[in-house]
Amino acid sequence: MEEESAVELLQRYRRDRRILLDFILSGSLIKKVVMPPGAVTLDDVDLDQVSIDYVLSCIKKGGMLELSEAIRDYHDHTGLPQMNSGDSAGEFFLVTNPEFSGSPPRRAPPPIPDSISMPTPSAPVFAPSPVVPTVSRSECFDSTQVQELTVDDIEDFEDDDDLEEVNSLKISRRNPNDVGDLMLKLPSFATGITDDDLRETAYEILLACAGASGGLIVPSKEKKKDKRSKLMKKLGRSKNENIVAQSQKESGLVGLLETMRVQMEISEAMDIRTRQGLLNALSGKVGKRMDTLLIPLELLCCISRTEFSDKKAYIRWQKRQLNMLAEGLVNHPAVGFGESGCKTSEFRILLAKIEESEAFPPSAGEVQRTESLKSLRDITIPLAERPARGDLTGEVCHWADGYHLNVRLYEKLLVSVFDVLDEGKLTEEVEEILELLKSTWRVLGITETIHYTCYAWILFRQYVITSEQGILRHAIDQLKKIPLKEQRGPQERLHLKSLHVRVDGEEGSGDVSFLQSFLSPIQKWADKQLGDYHLNFAEGSMVMEDIVTVAMIVRRLLLEESDIPVQSSTVSDRDQIEFYISSSVKNSFARDETQIPVLFKILQAVDKSDTMGEHPLALLAEEVKKLLKKDSTMFMPILCWRHPHATIVSASLLHKFYGNKLKPFVDTAEHLTEDVVSVFPAADNLEQYILDLIKSACESENVEIHFRKLNPYQIILKELSVNIDRKKILIESVSGTVVMRWINAQLGRIAGWVERTLQQEAWYVVNEHGPL
Repeated sequence: MEEESAVELLQRYRRDRRILLDFILSGSLIKKVVMPPGAVTLDDVDLDQVSIDYVLSCIKKGGMLELSEAIRDYHDHTGLPQMNSGDSAGEFFLVTNPEFSGSPPRRAPPPIPDSISMPTPSAPVFAPSPVVPTVSRSECFDSTQVQELTVDDIEDFEDDDDLEEVNSLKISRRNPNDVGDLMLKLPSFATGITDDDLRETAYEILLACAGASGGLIVPSKEKKKDKRSKLMKKLGRSKNENIVAQSQKESGLVGLLETMRVQMEISEAMDIRTRQGLLNALSGKVGKRMDTLLIPLELLCCISRTEFSDKKAYIRWQKRQLNMLAEGLVNHPAVGFGESGCKTSEFRILLAKIEESEAFPPSAGEVQRTESLKSLRDITIPLAERPARGDLTGEVCHWADGYHLNVRLYEKLLVSVFDVLDEGKLTEEVEEILELLKSTWRVLGITETIHYTCYAWILFRQYVITSEQGILRHAIDQLKKIPLKEQRGPQERLHLKSLHVRVDGEEGSGDVSFLQSFLSPIQKWADKQLGDYHLNFAEGSMVMEDIVTVAMIVRRLLLEESDIPVQSSTVSDRDQIEFYISSSVKNSFARDETQIPVLFKILQAVDKSDTMGEHPLALLAEEVKKLLKKDSTMFMPILCWRHPHATIVSASLLHKFYGNKLKPFVDTAEHLTEDVVSVFPAADNLEQYILDLIKSACESENVEIHFRKLNPYQIILKELSVNIDRKKILIESVSGTVVMRWINAQLGRIAGWVERTLQQEAWYVVNEHGPL
């Protein structure tokens, strides 16, 4: 988690740097800004590679700024250490927060030469240190401070759009919960494609599906002119306000696609490139639908290097398209290879050639790339257009509907239903977005069952992140919509049965079905929470009721999936509820001192037979009684909906727990001290409370049955007055066994005194004829 936080912090730093540079360059601080070759506007310039020092120097001079020189200055000084160009050699500054920099260096810094000249140049001067050779920024000397980010350490963002500034604000506003225990049971991709790759490819599929209905147009770049004013409005507004005014929103499919672009964090430059590429790919293909195109291949052929301002961004984009082809057609194909299996090796060779073409000179590289793409088209088109699931050749292009690639892409589309500024709420256009996503079902091979399952997973995971109960209610609604086996059509049943992946888990590797991949993590998380409901739902019971509902629905769906009839299952719903109760009770008495210090100390004292003024067992009886009262009023009414005798189960379990602690005490107690005597009335009161609770929770005719299942504490109540150490104590209630043991001990002590006295006294005759 600390590494993820560091990466987020570095990304936020880079976004802030770009925002400030964009503001400076767009303002009136600089008289004239000369664009580098190939760039028309600032949007075509990678601001990450512009030297801040060079820009500030030009501002001080009041001269012209050549961005090509600023970029060259940045790369020339990337490998040099940070230097201060001030006048005094004794001045220094910290580049990190001292609180997070760790301990100071153990060795002393190198001495400063007596004669050192520090001229003040017009532009920043960077020179190697006379003591230490040239060092990169990522290196340090015995220091634990955070390493500074370089161009090669983190991939560049392709385009700086308004959405990046919004993301920076969004990260600072939310405090997400940990979802490490909630992971899909799906294997990783062999090509190493990331979540960002999936998100961008999913948006390309969405555009192609929208284009199939004639709703795809290329927006004008003039929308970026008022970028600064829009940015300031966004950063200044509250999260409850709309992103744009209702009057400014475009209507219809055009406005909905723009909303999806913002929701999916796609830059405007990528959006325009993709739209233009898809339209170019469709030109000349009469009668061809856009959603039947092999999208990665068509984009590779229709989008050239010149449309990217940064070569690194182009290479990354090309790599993503090639990886998607490999994953969709070779690693996770929707249709088996059959006779085409021999083409896979040739397919991989062509992918490698396309990547290698970037290392050649421009002319030779373009020739190899063009020839490789032509050969790649001859192989991939027949592979993608093979019929599957009853469709005819040419109806569907099977490049993204192979499991599990398709559900990962669809998952990225579904995430767009959440508000970008408040992830605990659904966006206002959620119904329109879900309707639009139905257009992708044909390309991705999504069915109704797959949709409801993926949507329920997305909503439940978002609830875990945000703790918003409204999101949890939506997840329950989607889980209820997942059709049972008998409610699915025969074709869908066969299709779902074929969706299996092999996953390596804690218990070894095994085949996992689609429903098991998505619902098993939910079940595991819910069982973990309910297995310690005293801790996890201590604040309120409303959320617990919803989590119980989730656990029961998911459990029924998974039982059907495993081909085990619900009636013949070894573990019923009642057994599961009993497991939650027993597990939570055990966890309540197994916590460490940091969680429940009072109960922890009491249990330690009981185990060690320590005295705490009042006997630990008497205090433990009070704590058990408090736990029972909380159970009966807060938790049991919820669990009783699924198990009518949940209260009886909880009470019986706590009765047994306290009895196990009480029995060794009763068997070994020999002294009737005040703290020992206090245990018996406390234990008797607890047992009486448990019996009353059981009696009130069941019908009168079944009370005796439940009573007979308990192991009574067998405390005999008597009135007794005894003298202990010459002090009279009235014992109101005491165990007869302990009393008899105490009396026998006292009699034994008296008999010992008499015997010792007889042995110590000397007897002799005073008069032989008289009495002794």
